[in-house]
This record gives sequence, C-alpha cells and structure tokens, in this order.
Amino acid sequence: MFFLRRIGKQEDITNIVLFFPLACLKGQQWDDERIYILIRGDNMDYTHIMRKLSICGLDCGRCADYEDGEIKALSAKLFNLLKGYERLAEIKSNLNHIFKDYNKFRKILEIFADSSCGGCRSENVKCPIDCYAQICQKVKKVDFCFQCPEFPCDKQFGGRMRERWIERNNRMKKMGVVEFYLDQSKLSRY
Repeated sequence: MFFLRRIGKQEDITNIVLFFPLACLKGQQWDDERIYILIRGDNMDYTHIMRKLSICGLDCGRCADYEDGEIKALSAKLFNLLKGYERLAEIKSNLNHIFKDYNKFRKILEIFADSSCGGCRSENVKCPIDCYAQICQKVKKVDFCFQCPEFPCDKQFGGRMRERWIERNNRMKKMGVVEFYLDQSKLSRY
C-alpha cells in the first residue's frame, strides 16, 4: 500500500512525494516507519531557479553558506548527532592524532550548520566573492549576465574566474536557464 502527496504549491507538479510503509518492504505489519521518495520532474519553475542561481550563474542553492541548502541541513544534523562526542574524541586522540583537533572540526561544522546567506538575489548576501553583477543587474534589469547586451563586460571577475563566468553564461544562453540549472545540478558544486 502506498499513497501520493503533493508538496509545494497546488499547481506545482514538479515535487511529488511517494510514501509507503517500510514494513511493506520487510514483509511485516504496518508501523510508523516510512520511506519518503521525492520525485522531481524536469518541469522546474523559472522563479524557483532564479532563487537558486545567482545573476552571474553560480549556484547559490548548493553553496555551503546558503540558508536553505543541503550542506546546512546535513551539517546541522551531523552537529546534533555528535553532541557529547568530545569525550570519545579525546580518548581516540591517543590512537589517532587527528582527533586532537576535534573541536576545530566541530566549530567548522557549526559554522556550516548556522549558514545564513539568502543567495545573491536576496538582501542577505554573505558571498565572499566580489561580484559586480549584483549591482549591474539592478541597473540593466536582467535576470542573468548573458541577457545583458554588454555581456561579457570587463567589470566582472578576472583570470580563471572570469573564464568560468563567461563559459557558464554562454552555456546558459545556449541551453536555456532551466536546462542549464538541471544539467549543472548534477555536477559537483566545488
């Protein structure tokens, strides 16, 4: 036995969750354990993608500093799971010296768990990259750099970062924003 539940907006058919009892897989009676399978279609909403992608084309949604990102959620979970581990880390440090730095690891994990950047399009930007596109976008009234008639301008980035910015925006222009987002989301963020 299983059932479907839609998540998100009523008209949004991109996110459907399939619920069924874990016990069904084990051949046991129904219990409260469930498996949740998120089925995401390719019908991504442009507005949703704009919240995730920055003006320059970087994926804010998968950044370690993004307030609604997976890295934050997983870090918070691990941080909570490891509460009280300090005592064991001290004992383990006798066998493996890396555990002497456990408190540094815990502090880094806490920083990831407390991420609070709203993305480059928000009022709460914490990105350490100096990006002219954030200012320019408001003047030019474009969603992405490749949409600007002056792209590629000489004000955005330098060196390898500039090459990657041009490459990213050219791909977005050629593929379309939605297809670019889906394609790049399969790649490693860093």
